[in-house]
Amino acid sequence: MNTEIFVGVDISKEHLDVAFGPDQAPQRFPYTPEGVNRLLAHLQALSPTLIVLEATGGLEADLMDALSRAGLPFSRVNPRRVRDFARASGVLAKTDRLDARILAEFGQKMRPPVTVLPDEHTRHLEILVARRRQLVEMRAIEEHHWRTAPETARPYIRKHLEWLDAEIATLEREIADWVNQTPLAETVEILDSAPGVALVGAATLVAEVPEIGRLNRKKIAALVGVAPYNRDSGTQKRQRRVTGGRQAAREVLYMLTIAGIRCNPLLRTFYQRLRAAGKPPKVAIVACMRKLLTILNAMVRDRRKWCLELAG
Repeated sequence: MNTEIFVGVDISKEHLDVAFGPDQAPQRFPYTPEGVNRLLAHLQALSPTLIVLEATGGLEADLMDALSRAGLPFSRVNPRRVRDFARASGVLAKTDRLDARILAEFGQKMRPPVTVLPDEHTRHLEILVARRRQLVEMRAIEEHHWRTAPETARPYIRKHLEWLDAEIATLEREIADWVNQTPLAETVEILDSAPGVALVGAATLVAEVPEIGRLNRKKIAALVGVAPYNRDSGTQKRQRRVTGGRQAAREVLYMLTIAGIRCNPLLRTFYQRLRAAGKPPKVAIVACMRKLLTILNAMVRDRRKWCLELAG
């Protein structure tokens, strides 16, 4: 007798629609501390095999914290994967209750891996890194505004740019201070030893990819989104492409790679060799991103700082 129970949870600001199996009518719980506690009590009585929920831009954070503290297995999945699954199943309609049932069915059929939340140190670092990223994006927008603004508006934009620069500098000091007083310091120091990475880059990579050093090179490349996938059909051999992965992690890896091509002799030589072989700049950069990630992953895994012998 199959006693497996897959639960789907559709999350909104006000409530949680929960399907206790793909064939069960969803129930609605208010998304409040009291409502979450009621849901936890119900789930603990069921002992589900897996609880599936979508990444919703942060709305899921409180629920994941509660599930983790209760020791309940859950998986946070990419909403696009779930929509593709629904369309492949012939389900074109979309409502909160229907989404909950689709999530439960997705868990039953696809068996996504259990999500493991990072420790408290990494989670706080992730908050600092995310806020710095937001400010850097704001600064880029304001710099564009300054270049195109009338002369009379530029002093106001410049004042905002100066404030953003000060806030970014403050956050970078807080990131460094936080890292130095936590067990993350050793990992950040190892990554920082690679040319072109620097402390903030290393801390950002640890926050965005806490799995670094614990996965093999293929899995870490797929996780970040720099693993090439074949697109062949019949006799057609198309160019392989990278897809999926964590956008924020890929963005920081891109910046570290660009810096590395300038100041890391191994990465620079690798890039030049690819370009000499006729590879387009974008293809060569992605290959360098994958190579750098592989090297950094091995450094953390082996607890060894940068050296040309290890990198080779």
